[in-house]
Amino acid sequence: MDSTDNNKILEVKNLKTYFYTDGGVVKAVDGVSFDLKVMETLGIVGETGSGKSVTALSILRLIKQPPGKIVEGEILFNGNNILDMNIRELQDFRGNRISMIFQDPMTSLNPVFTVGNQIMEAIIAHRNVDKKTARIESYKLLEMVGIPDLKRRFTSYPHEFSGGMRQRVMIAMAIANSPDILIADEPTTALDVTIQAQILELMEELKEKTNSSIIIITHDLGVVAKYADRVMVMYAGKAVEFSDVGTIFYKPCHPYTLGLMESITRLDETKREQLKPIEGTPPSLIDLPEGCVFRLRCRYAIEKCRKEYPPFVEIEKGHFAACVRAQEFLSGSLSRVKK
Repeated sequence: MDSTDNNKILEVKNLKTYFYTDGGVVKAVDGVSFDLKVMETLGIVGETGSGKSVTALSILRLIKQPPGKIVEGEILFNGNNILDMNIRELQDFRGNRISMIFQDPMTSLNPVFTVGNQIMEAIIAHRNVDKKTARIESYKLLEMVGIPDLKRRFTSYPHEFSGGMRQRVMIAMAIANSPDILIADEPTTALDVTIQAQILELMEELKEKTNSSIIIITHDLGVVAKYADRVMVMYAGKAVEFSDVGTIFYKPCHPYTLGLMESITRLDETKREQLKPIEGTPPSLIDLPEGCVFRLRCRYAIEKCRKEYPPFVEIEKGHFAACVRAQEFLSGSLSRVKK
């Protein structure tokens, strides 16, 4: 998030996306800022309801209106604000410059069209090619993502594929036009462990082949540790910590990040220790508490935490956190998660 870095392909500035419901205003994303560099993998982590998916949908302006609305902020792609694009510009932009792999491929693929036709449609929509060329390109894409028996599978319907195969088809559609940014929203949630590893390795290989940047949204810190270059931790619609992956794992400076680290098993532990879950539950995004939104679950909370929400500031080069005690964690005067 260094303003002097010219290698940034995406900048999100003070993004606020709210949902207006009968029960009140849901502040799903509330002032989030981050950037993405060329050929970088950015991990966005947090509990369910922290605002990860809404952030991704906001980047592509896929928020359903009403009840949702992007009320403030900028989303700059190569310096151009996506929020200023008209409908025609957006249609050309989505799936071409930025693509998204959704959580559930079964609900994202059209059940009444063959897999081949859906991939061809993604190509024809953004490239001036005929159906024959689109078909050839579709075969290449299916082969690239590891789909066997191409001719038969090309004419198959989504329900004839396994979960892992459907996810591969979604990836093929997402990379059909060599996008600059690929957003993967929980791409392995519904898959077994073996298929998860295959899908993630495939995304990493495609990143190298297409020179794209990746935003991977997940609650799996193991995935983040292996594949991400930098990490943004979200809680209750806000970014609470942001840095490179090594710093996040070994020098966390926000109590929520510490809690996430303490709630996972580690292979480097010399003895078995009981996991420490984060106590309590996330707050309602309609009725957020005053001060720091995490303070009701935080064992490090002090009186100052009740009065004001801490600013999201740079506590050391490239390391941002929103906690009044971040410098104490950084200096070591407060204990961190065991390394």
